[in-house]
Amino acid sequence: MEEATATYQAAVTADAARYLLARGIDQHTAATFRLGVVADPLPGHERFRGYLAIPYLDRDDHPLSIRFRCLNDGHVHREHGHGKYMSLAGEPARVYNVSAVHRADDEIHIAEGEFDAQVLTIVGLPAIAIPGASGWKAHHRRMLAGFSRAWVWGDADDAGADFTTRVCRSLRTAKGVRLRRGDVTDTYLRDGANALHALVGTEVAA
Repeated sequence: MEEATATYQAAVTADAARYLLARGIDQHTAATFRLGVVADPLPGHERFRGYLAIPYLDRDDHPLSIRFRCLNDGHVHREHGHGKYMSLAGEPARVYNVSAVHRADDEIHIAEGEFDAQVLTIVGLPAIAIPGASGWKAHHRRMLAGFSRAWVWGDADDAGADFTTRVCRSLRTAKGVRLRRGDVTDTYLRDGANALHALVGTEVAA
């Protein structure tokens, strides 16, 4: 997994960099999260050629798995018979950015997607991601048991409401964050870091 992550990280294209910048992810953040592009697929990864590679890192930033994101938007995914995001066959559901659990103080943030967790991290709100409502598992409560508050950033749609409800019902310290429209990334791009902090009653660090 380390070979794949390093290979793809070294192959970030200009198109991929522009794609990330359009989502608020700069070069430093992309390097921190070891994002890459599948330009020369390793064996078994051929179907992900051209995809963005999003490694799931452990607390020491070593890759445990990789999730892949098609760089095309719109209806292209369905037309080609694949999803927007794809995982390696047989991979269990994992928590993204687990290092945030070890670096946070008494509050943690739970996002619905990897990019949202990265954006929250950029603005100083340590965040993990549980991609999709079905990704939340009962055992995740143990991972987050030491925090006085877990803020849940579900998207402003029905799926996001389901995600927030599931986490809040399972985790006593969880509280949903009310996004007006879109997701964390949309809010950040539209209104900036201050808007995200305001939603949880904190201030941007000087």
